[in-house]
Order: sequence, then C-alpha cells, then structure tokens
Amino acid sequence: MENLILLADAYKYSHHKLYVPGTTRIYSYLESRGGLFSETVFYGLQYLLKAYLEGPVITAEKIKEASEMLPEVFGRDDVFEAARFQYILEKHGGYLPVRIKAVPEGTVVPVKNVLMTIENTDPKCYWLTNFLETLLMQVWYPNTVATLSREIKKIILQYFKATASEASQAGIDFVLNDFGFRGATSVEAAGLGGSAHLVNFSGSDTLAASTFAKRYYHAFRAPGLSIPATEHSIVTLLGEAGEAKIFKHVLDTFPEGTVACVSDSYNIFRACEEYWGTLLKDQVLARKGTLVIRPDSGDPVRTLLKVFEILMDKFGSALNEKGYKVLPPQVRVIQGDGINLQSIREIYAALQEAGISAENLVLGMGGALIQKVNRDTQEFALKCSYAEINGEEVDVSKSPVEMDATGALRTSFKKSKAGKFKLVRDSDGYKTVGLHENPELPDVLETVFENGKLVKDWRFEDIRKNAEI
Repeated sequence: MENLILLADAYKYSHHKLYVPGTTRIYSYLESRGGLFSETVFYGLQYLLKAYLEGPVITAEKIKEASEMLPEVFGRDDVFEAARFQYILEKHGGYLPVRIKAVPEGTVVPVKNVLMTIENTDPKCYWLTNFLETLLMQVWYPNTVATLSREIKKIILQYFKATASEASQAGIDFVLNDFGFRGATSVEAAGLGGSAHLVNFSGSDTLAASTFAKRYYHAFRAPGLSIPATEHSIVTLLGEAGEAKIFKHVLDTFPEGTVACVSDSYNIFRACEEYWGTLLKDQVLARKGTLVIRPDSGDPVRTLLKVFEILMDKFGSALNEKGYKVLPPQVRVIQGDGINLQSIREIYAALQEAGISAENLVLGMGGALIQKVNRDTQEFALKCSYAEINGEEVDVSKSPVEMDATGALRTSFKKSKAGKFKLVRDSDGYKTVGLHENPELPDVLETVFENGKLVKDWRFEDIRKNAEI
C-alpha cells in the first residue's frame, strides 16, 4: 500500500487519454455538500499528505510494480502509461507537481463551502489532479468523526450548562471517551478517527490516536488520556459468588485516583446496592479519588436512572447551585454500552427530568463514534471546477436533473460549483466566492502542499483551539 501509483480507482488510469486534447490544467475542490450536520470540522489532510504524498513518492521500483499489475487489471496494454509517471520521476525527481490549498485544520466551516482545492503545476500533468482524488477524498473520514464528536460536545455542553455545577465544567473534555479501537476497520482508521475525536475531547482508550497526533501533528504530549479500569474477564474470575471480593481487590489495588469497574457481570443493581453501596461503602468514601461504576448492558436510559436511584439512596446526594442532585465526589458512573448521538440526547434529557446533574455521568463511545460514519454522513465530494484547454480558461461544473419520489424533475443537490475559489470570512461567517471576488477579504485557504513538499505543518494543540466551541 506504499505505492502511490496504485492508490487510485482503476478507471482513473484511462483519464489521461479521455481528457480532451489540449488540456493543460485541472483544478478541483472539496466540499461537504450537506449531510447530518450544518457545519464540518476540517481535520486529517496533513496525515494523508505526510503519509502518502510528501517527498519523492514516484520511483522506478513503483513504476515497475504498476507496469506489471495494471495490464492484468485491464486485460489490455493501452490503458496505463508508465511514461506519465516516468516523466514525474525524471522531470520532478519523483515529487508530485500539484498545489493543494486548504482551510486551517480544526476550522469549523458551514456545509456547501470549499474546504480544499488542488491543481497541477506542470501542464503535462493535467491528469494528476483528479488521479489523486481517490486518496485525498479519504479526508472525509477524519472530518466526519471530528464533526460528530464536536456535535456531541454541543449536547454535553447544553446539559452541563443547564444542570451541572460551574466547578464541574472544567471536566467536560473527559465526558466522552473513545472506546472504538477494537471496532475500527484497521489500525490506521483507529489512529486517524481516534485522533479526530481528540480534536474535541481528551478521554480515549484508543492509544493509536495519541500516536497519530504525536507522529503527524506534533502533539506536545499524548492528547488521549485514560484511567485504570476492569473488564469482565477480571470481574468474573471468581464467579458470581466472588464478585464482591474482586470489587474490594480493585479498591485495594488503586486506593487513590480514579478507577473504573464494570459492574453488570451478574446484576448491576445488586452490585450498586449491596456491594458498592453497603459492603464497600466506607472504603469507597474513604478513597482519595473517584470510583467510576460501569453498567454495560440493558436499556441505557432505564438502567442509568435505576443505578442513580440506588447510588443516591446509598451514598447520598447534594443539590448543586442549579438545584440538581450530585453524588459524593468519590462516586461517578460511566455508560459505555449503546452510546450514540441519539441515545446521548435521550440519556441527558432523562437525567435532567429526574433532577440528576449531568456531572454525575461520563460516556464511552465505540463503533458509533469512529466506525458508524460514511462519506454520505456529510456528503463529501471532490469535483473539477476549472480547466485550461489550448490556452483558454474554462469554468467547469455539473448540474444533474433527477427525478424525485413523485416523478417530478428537479436539480440534484449534486450540482457542483464552477470556477476558481477562495473562502472568505465576514461578519456573517464563512462563504465561498470567486477567486477575484471580495478583494478586501483575504483567502482563508492556505497553500499546504506544493510540488511534493509540505508548506504548512499544523500542530495538534493549535487544531484543538481552532475547533473550540
């Protein structure tokens, strides 16, 4: 997978012949055309540039490998032309003659705006712009995870502002924790998607995410933080009769700091009432730190309400300044099962209705955070909008007519933009305009990659600041 020449959709290899003769420049742009959320967090391009495009990525060995494989793919010898890549190797030393501009990473941009542009810088490499579409389009994934994570943070902020104490607001970055490593399709996906979550939060068990942030975004320190915690293999080791003994062992092992213990191996309600809330109550309250009790099955809303009812009966509760009940600081709850965008809304609404502060609860989110998204979640597309043909400048676009469910014809949402663009920001926010429009407003798009070299190198801490709510 290190051979860039082979990292494109197969049909792309015929395009150097299919562009009309005289084509010397192709300019394309990336946008989120709409989707689930009204704005998008731009993140992840720098990884793709560093991992796949930076440096002399075209070599004789890679050309040879492609020359052997692609005739097998097409069953003919007149599609792939090794000479196209040989030219890049000889003329440019294997560096890609393209220019990529993009919004600063972490920037939150309303949908239907340009996020990135790409164009060839060598007229003979007009075909290269959209050849790179396949790889560059994969930026949809970290963009979408970062966007989803940020939208969840908005919900959490809403309920913390309504029900939680002011002192607890400082802990919001640890409310949503990434549990998605094992459910990701690959280590690369876990690292890239997991680091996208860390643009908004600091809680994560996906260690690959911190590795990515440090390796590709100069994170000063690991941005994903975690705590000691049990799993069912630990808690069930002595059987149902030995569960309380295991719980005590957890408290004895970590007498200070935060520790989490999964407590639904047999009966979550008995565990809360008889073990944590009675047998081990004094030890829990004597700790210099917090025990986080984890239910891991059943309906999240109903289970949590019952768990909080038991815990507040056993450990007591106080009313914060907003009039909502809060457990003693030594006890909190984490819900990591069945967590998604909708259930998070339902859980916090139910807690508020029951008079329970949001500060009592933290969340763990796995596949729904870094796996249950796709390119259509935010409707990402990369389209050609400008070309130069025989010295003539040509604005390019598509405007499909489609049939709706009633049989009526309408213009598709897939209608694309035409021309060369810049992204500007005025008092109304971001908007996409023609390259020479609004000359008084600077272009938010920055050149990040040119002729095989990284021009802009974003640091993770700066990206987090850009995405702040």
